[in-house]
Amino acid sequence: NDTHSKGIGYIMWIFGFFGIHRFYYGRQISGTIYLFTLGLLGIGWLIDLFLIPSLDRDADRRYTAGPCDYSAAWVLLAIPVTGVLGIHRFYMGKWLTGILYLCTGGLFGIGLIYDYWTLNEQLSELNSGA
Repeated sequence: NDTHSKGIGYIMWIFGFFGIHRFYYGRQISGTIYLFTLGLLGIGWLIDLFLIPSLDRDADRRYTAGPCDYSAAWVLLAIPVTGVLGIHRFYMGKWLTGILYLCTGGLFGIGLIYDYWTLNEQLSELNSGA
């Protein structure tokens, strides 16, 4: 059950002082803390360089693999232009909210915050067929 990628995790770690890699691996609370403290003033960010393999293993155990690729959806969300335009939502087959994001700039940014907190669960639900 390989849902997340260490390679993508390390790429997102480069911008980790914003917590993106933490959100990617389903660590929303620490991701939010990193966002507001610039990766715990860089210290947590550096420590995470060594923690990514365990974060990846935990995410692989927690989430359901399937036709929607977690890394692809997360990359589409994390790139500012594609995230605001809702391209990740189109990728997941959520056309109505994709159009809504496209017309409102990701529901004025609030939808993006929601997706940072819930994207893994949304994908897991889609992949399990629920």
